[in-house]
Amino acid sequence: MAVDDEVPIEVRIDAMARIRRVFGYARPYRARLGFALLSLLAASGLGLLYPAYFGDVIDAAFSDSDLADLDRSSLILVVVFAAQAVFVFFRHYYMSWVGERVVADMRVRVYRHLLSMPQAFFHRKRTGELLSRMSDDVTRVQNTIGTDLSMALRNGVTLVGGVAILAFTNPWLTLVMLAVVPPMSIAARFWGRRIRALARQTQDQLARVSGEAQERISAIDTVQGFTREPHEIASYQVGIGKTFGLYVGQALARSWFWAVSSFLAFSAIAAIFWLGGRMVIAKEISAGDLTEFMLYTMLVAGSISAMTELWASIQSTLGATARIFEILDTPPEIADASDAKALATVRGEIRLEGVEFAYGDRQTQVLHGIDLVIAPGESVALVGASGSGKTTIVRLVERFYDPLAGRILLDGHDLRSLELASVRGHMAIVSQEPVLFTGTIRENIRYGRLDGTDAEIERAAIQANADSFIREFPQGYDTPVGERGVQLSGGQRQRIAIARAVLRDPRVLVLDEATSALDAESEGLVQAAIEQLQRGRTTLVVAHRLSTIRNCDRIVVLDGGRVVEQGGHDALMAQGGYYARLVQRQLQGHQAAPDAPEDPSPAPTLLAASS
Repeated sequence: MAVDDEVPIEVRIDAMARIRRVFGYARPYRARLGFALLSLLAASGLGLLYPAYFGDVIDAAFSDSDLADLDRSSLILVVVFAAQAVFVFFRHYYMSWVGERVVADMRVRVYRHLLSMPQAFFHRKRTGELLSRMSDDVTRVQNTIGTDLSMALRNGVTLVGGVAILAFTNPWLTLVMLAVVPPMSIAARFWGRRIRALARQTQDQLARVSGEAQERISAIDTVQGFTREPHEIASYQVGIGKTFGLYVGQALARSWFWAVSSFLAFSAIAAIFWLGGRMVIAKEISAGDLTEFMLYTMLVAGSISAMTELWASIQSTLGATARIFEILDTPPEIADASDAKALATVRGEIRLEGVEFAYGDRQTQVLHGIDLVIAPGESVALVGASGSGKTTIVRLVERFYDPLAGRILLDGHDLRSLELASVRGHMAIVSQEPVLFTGTIRENIRYGRLDGTDAEIERAAIQANADSFIREFPQGYDTPVGERGVQLSGGQRQRIAIARAVLRDPRVLVLDEATSALDAESEGLVQAAIEQLQRGRTTLVVAHRLSTIRNCDRIVVLDGGRVVEQGGHDALMAQGGYYARLVQRQLQGHQAAPDAPEDPSPAPTLLAASS
């Protein structure tokens, strides 16, 4: 873009709409904002008084030698300064309060919106980039609400009031002073475009670097395991170097802007001093009049300078708001229908009718016309090779995705006709790698049901075979688990996750590879806890250990996204079909493995990892 006039009108309108939208967040606090604005007007108005009284002080001291007038003018100045200080306090406090409150509300709104987004959204976005939007970009908005608005109004009042007084006092000198305004306006337009473009690029680059760093830190075991620390440091250094270069570009643009603005402003002041001095010598004005005029000129020049800096700041804010509103304006693909209803009670019947599905970022269809009925209280194992669609079915049942065709029903109701909270509120999941949050064991179990009492938490832990190892810790249930539960073993984390599911008391239970990564002892304890948890609940089991599915009521075999066999283990083995061949291949692979007497696995793996 060479000039602002080349910017499409709809782009400029969109920028103003974003600014209005930002200030719209302050509407609930308009009483405080209004009081702050009144204080601002009062402080700015008082600021326009003291140059006149300074002029009186100069005349009383040097021209009139009038002590009474000198004392009176000096006392008025002190009173003006004191009154102005009071209004400045209220203006600064309430503007800052509103700015911080708006930022807090906006962060909560962005966070609430992110938590409503489906899993597909997070597969497309980096977590670190999203966190950068919530921190860095929203902070820029705080500067606009809490600081820039105050500066704009304060300097606007000073500018208009000062120019009006100057024009009334001495029109000729005022024209000389105003001669600097057009060049500064042109400079503001030129460098404003450059600063806005650089600010947008800088925010994008910083978000990318932050996203990559967050990803690497969250996978620190992989980075260190492959000794890739030097590689990651070098990559981060390159990314930060690019960010630094963009920041330097911003600094360079701002520096040129300030240099040109400063030169024009002080050149105008020098010209006014020269002309005013000649007028004093010619007895056309007094020294006090010139002093008063120069003070007003300083006020006006300071206001113009501040307004140009404000313009540059707003350019940065526009880039930040674009990213924030991009998130807020992205509608969740999985959301409650306008007439969605809640189910107070659930029996647990799950029905898939002609379900087809493909992930948005893949060309290959994952499920093809799946028909499946799971009775209330029935436990069904989903088995098949990697990519057969097992985990996809689970995700559809939990409505993390919607099918492309067909429908999924819970107790005869299409999931899309039910409230999401109602559907998931009757379900619980125990996955292969359960996530524990930073906090204590008690807090992580209570996550299953926030109103759970300590007694209920301990009963849930007992049912999950977790109470004994928890009590071995010096702090018991108040033991910190660390980030993602790193201070616990895999089996301990798994049993905490099961206790969390027990406390939730779901009607539908999903077990997604819940024991595949455990040793023999841990698997035995976890499997016993799972069997306790399954009783009386509709259970979907995604597993590849034979021991975890032998006792299921039914095994559903998937191949290429289609149901190819169903039945009990013994019946399917007797058929000699796809399931039997899978088991046979796995058994042969296990028997052909080198002798490993220390291998604790109680049974061979049946299937590959879930799809």
